[in-house]
This record gives sequence, C-alpha cells and structure tokens, in this order.
Amino acid sequence: MRWEAVLMNLDKVYNSIEEVLDVAESAEGKKVGYFDTANRLKNKGNKGKIGQVIEEGLFQKSVNSRAEADFIELGLELKVTGIKVNKKKTDFSTKERLVLNYINYNEEYKCAFEDSSFWKKNKNLLIMFYQYDENEHPSEFPIIKTFLHEFSAEDLVIIKQDWETIVDKIKNGEAHNISEGDTLYLGACTKGKNAQERCSQPFSMIPAKPRAFSLKPSYLRNFAHSVLGKNDIPALFNLNDLKSKSLVELLDDLFKPYIGKSAKEISELVGIPLTNNKSINAKIIRALLGVKCNSLNSIEEFSKANIKFKTINLGPNGVPEQNMSFDIIDFNRWVNSSWTESQVYEEFQFTKYLFVVFQYYESKKQNPNRQQYLKGIVLWNMPEDIIENELKQFWVATRKILKEGVELKITPKRVYNNLPGVKFNGVCHIRPKAKDSSIKVLLPDGKFITKQSYWLNKEFINKYIPERLKKSKD
Repeated sequence: MRWEAVLMNLDKVYNSIEEVLDVAESAEGKKVGYFDTANRLKNKGNKGKIGQVIEEGLFQKSVNSRAEADFIELGLELKVTGIKVNKKKTDFSTKERLVLNYINYNEEYKCAFEDSSFWKKNKNLLIMFYQYDENEHPSEFPIIKTFLHEFSAEDLVIIKQDWETIVDKIKNGEAHNISEGDTLYLGACTKGKNAQERCSQPFSMIPAKPRAFSLKPSYLRNFAHSVLGKNDIPALFNLNDLKSKSLVELLDDLFKPYIGKSAKEISELVGIPLTNNKSINAKIIRALLGVKCNSLNSIEEFSKANIKFKTINLGPNGVPEQNMSFDIIDFNRWVNSSWTESQVYEEFQFTKYLFVVFQYYESKKQNPNRQQYLKGIVLWNMPEDIIENELKQFWVATRKILKEGVELKITPKRVYNNLPGVKFNGVCHIRPKAKDSSIKVLLPDGKFITKQSYWLNKEFINKYIPERLKKSKD
C-alpha cells in the first residue's frame, strides 16, 4: 500500500466492530513507526502522537478532537497506551493513566450518567497496548496487544459512583477542588496546556483546572494483567453488594462488629495468634476482611483503586502517637523527575489509604502492657490543595537541597542533615528508615546517608481522623 493513498483517504467507514478489530490485530508485532504516515513522531511536544499515528496510518481515520467516539458509526472509541516492563522482566505496569474525554463543567452536570459525555464516548473501547521503553525512540515501540474492552457490571457500578462524585463537586461549586484521589476507578485528571490554565465552572466564581475523565493507572494495570494472561485476583464484594452500598459503606460493615474490641479480642475472633511482630496488624486485617492473600493489593477492588492499608495508633488523648512512614526515597528520581512524575506526587495523587484506627486508653507509663482497641476505619486521600501547595513545596525544597548538596553534621550520637524536618511545613518531612544507621545509600552529590523515607506528620494526620471517624459512626 502506498502511503500517499492512505493520506488521501482518511475517512474510512467500518461496517462492524469485528472489521475494526481485524485491522487492529493486524498491527500486533509491528512497530509504531511503520504507521507514521505524517511523520508525527518527529514532534517531541505532541503527547498524543502515537495514538494519532495509529488512527491515521492504521485505521485511515483523520485526527480530530470531536466529542463523539472515533468510530462514530459503531460507537467505538480508540485508545492507544503504553506498557512498561520491569527490569527483571517479571511484571509490567502501565505507563500512565488512560485519558478519555474532556469534562465540560458547564454541561456535564445537566444529564444522567447514561446520557453523559463520558458514557456516550467511552462505552465501548478498543485498547491497543504498545511496549514503552525509555531508551528507544517511539518509532521502535512494538504493538503487543489489542483488545475490545467493555466495563464489567461490577466495575460499572463503581465507575458510575465515581462519575457522580465528580459531578456532585461541580454542582456544589467545588470543581476547583476536584482531585484524582476523590474517586476509585474513574479519575478526573488535569488537562490544561500548562499548570496555570483555568476555566469557568457554573456554580462558583473560582476558576478551576481543566480536567478530563480518565481510567486510573491502577485500574488500567489490572485490566492489562487480565488481557496479557496474568492471573485474575479475587473480588471482595459481588455485584449485589456494590449495587446496594458504596465501597466505603461495605468496608464499614465489615469492620463494625469489631469496633471497640481490643486487638487481642479481635485476634481470637479471627483466629490469628497475637504476637509482637510488626506484621500482626496486617494479618489481623486480612483475616477480618476474609481474604487469605498475602497483600491487600491482591484484592480486586483494592488493586483497581490503588487502595493501600495503614494502621494508626491513637494515644489516650485521641491524637496519633507516631508520624506515618512511606517509601524509601529514590534520591536520583527526586532530582531528575518533574513534579508530576515525582515519587511523592504519584504516591499521593493516585492512592487512597485505608486507615485502620486503633486507640490506647492508657499511656506506656501507666501500663507497659496496655491494649489497643479498634476505633474505626477511614478511607482517605490527600486533598488536591495540599498536594499542589504544601506537598509541592516539600518536593521543591528537598530537590533544591539535593542539587546543592546535602549538609551532614556528625556528632557522637547521630548524624544530622539539612533535609526538610518535622517542622518544615506541618505536612511532610524526611527522616531515616532503616534497621540501623549503617544501612546507607548514595546521594546525588556523592555522599552517603542512612536510608531515608518521607513521612506525614502525626499532627497533619490528626486533622482528618476524628472528623472521618465521627462521619463513619453517623
């Protein structure tokens, strides 16, 4: 086929979804560059260039930004997205979220879900996976799999709830406070030309960031695993459960019988021997949820929504006794990645946390063998305004110190550094997280430092715990 002929006929009409799928499957094993009829891959600034290449060069469709599905005659939307294989080639992740259609704040709230722009355009998706490699030019990326995706009944219940959560914020004049952490599977990602771009919203004078509906990276990864032959993981709830209550309400129901009981009582009820091992709480929670897998991420709903589990211990005064630790810091990534690709941004932008809250009613001084009692659960995500302000300030300050060189002050008792501490901005700080101080990592400036982690301040966490626990009881 001469590419000149392809370029002259970019409005091909397909008679069936099967015909489209046949064409899509013919691309498997070929490289993206094979279909680059308009040399779009030379444009480094075009984020959607690979999808445009496939649309033009493979399907003979003109590139446009219309609200309707790409194959309008079939109600079928085309999405091309990347898969990243890990270094050991034992697993993979999705390169990014799957961006769907633009959210028109002034129109989306006027209709029901079934008539929404999201559902009209994305009810049926043709997804094409290519293998992304940061060391290769996009023209060399191979197309590895194509698949027709229809949302399962269970997923659709949660996605509809997510859509309603986003629309409710629009109705309440809070489009400017929409965050990807608000929802489970269906996100509302930023979609502006730059970080400063804003648009109007119907029920508030406050300008809001332009956003688009998107399938979250965790949801897309789970889908890719099922398509590419990875084992399916068990679900915690069935369709009738999800139709009757929200995921938060269902989780509340599972925990309610144990609220007010001690960890010892709960361990006896679920058949898990109580030990001093740090993993005991996780074992108890897994048993309480009725799952036998080693990780809560091995539960379908948790995996798709990227819900992570954290234990919080309140003291007698109702305040968390400890700061909350997260991942070991990748210092090179901190220096070399942009804000939206940074370790902390991805952690808090795309993650919900299931806080399982216990409380001590005695101090250690009063009773060295004190018992902790289950207080309740909180499903939490970091608010958007915190991410874009305090968290970003923390990332910027840390990055500046790393680039300039970390100051280390050695004393007989410990080594001090000038990385952001607990008093930095009231939200985040950096401190060691290692079995002992001899476990060190290399800093970008060539110095060695004890393994460090980023932590949320206990005072910051406390702002959300009492309020959420009260709401869960109501």
